[in-house]
Amino acid sequence: MNFGRGRSVVLNVGGTRYSFSREVLKDFPLRRVSRLHGCLSEQDVLEVCDDYDRERNEFFFDRHSEAFGFILLYVRHGHLRFAPHMCELSFYNEMIYWGLECSHLDYCCQRRLDDRMSDTYTFYSADEPPAGDGGEDTRPPAEPPPAAEGRKWLERMRRTFEEPTSSVAAQILATVSILFVIVSMVVLCASTLPEWRAAENRSVEEQSRYTADSVREPSGIIEAICIGWFTAECIVRFIISKNKCEFVKRPLNIIDLLAITPYYISVLMTVFTGENSQLQRAGVTLRVLRMMRIFWVIKLARHFIGLQTLGLTLKRCYREMVMLLVFICVAMAIFSALSQLLENGLDLGTKNKDFSSIPAACWWVIISMTTVGYGDMCPITVPGRILGGICVVSGIVLLALPITFIYHSFVQCYHEVKFRSARYSRSLSAEFLN
Repeated sequence: MNFGRGRSVVLNVGGTRYSFSREVLKDFPLRRVSRLHGCLSEQDVLEVCDDYDRERNEFFFDRHSEAFGFILLYVRHGHLRFAPHMCELSFYNEMIYWGLECSHLDYCCQRRLDDRMSDTYTFYSADEPPAGDGGEDTRPPAEPPPAAEGRKWLERMRRTFEEPTSSVAAQILATVSILFVIVSMVVLCASTLPEWRAAENRSVEEQSRYTADSVREPSGIIEAICIGWFTAECIVRFIISKNKCEFVKRPLNIIDLLAITPYYISVLMTVFTGENSQLQRAGVTLRVLRMMRIFWVIKLARHFIGLQTLGLTLKRCYREMVMLLVFICVAMAIFSALSQLLENGLDLGTKNKDFSSIPAACWWVIISMTTVGYGDMCPITVPGRILGGICVVSGIVLLALPITFIYHSFVQCYHEVKFRSARYSRSLSAEFLN
């Protein structure tokens, strides 16, 4: 560098000042900083940084100071990790600005970045590629207009069906889907009322709703319309999905299939077995299939943050859930064996028939550890009651141990889902304004 005074160079990044010698800048690991050594004029310097003070030989960068601090830790120690409480994509943008790449990150942070980029990749428009550092046009060659328009249309359709708050059309589609779920659940609940069955003049042998006459009834017509809507929605979402195998593996899509399939199975069973067959008269199988429509309630998870947070929390905390289940099973095995021994196995003259076996005692242990206490069975001996008190206290302690981890995960998942929803709400507001 052929200008400036003094032997030291000051980098001012977001208000935080760092002092280096001129010799250090020549081989500095950050490409943007090392470019300062080769600048021949002040104009060249301003192409690298945002401002320059000749008197103090200070270079100003309007960037995130905390992120730059973590990047300097990589320069010093060779390990690059994400800054706490900072978005992975924002930190990655800082890395690109200073001349680092994804490969410089530690392996655990690379996985976090890959997951975040895969989640947000589908939300970028095909006609908005990122710009390079130096303002160069890094966009790929323009595609033929028909292909580009087709991709944009498919992307818009995916967002409409997958993100209820991404546009006005998605909002309307989500509202209609919710109405169909509510109507279907109301009809399902009302059909179990004695007054409803009496009004339809059904006998015990004709409890199945999928007979030839039931299709013409109002409830059968409503159910057929709801099933038709859910089937069409599922088919369209499958057609416009990018990865068909990944689509089938998603939990919500599996629930959709579980909710739709029983209707068609029941109709086929009615057609092939006949209305007067033994299977049709029993009606047990068809009633079970009919009650599987309760899975439609889980479809609301596509439209409500609370249900999405619950599902994401269960997915991330499955280890803690398994640990909680192991705690309960171990305690249940110990207390059930001891309670059966104290109440029925010692022949003390006061046998408690409710604790005749260890499996029977397991029921008492589980309702005691969870502090439900139905009162249908309880110990009557003094040792048994002492054991019952210990069982209740142990249940409170064991259940409380993993709750802290699950709670923190729930809060984190809630903020993630809420942030994602707010982002699409902003795009929806912009669409209304336009």
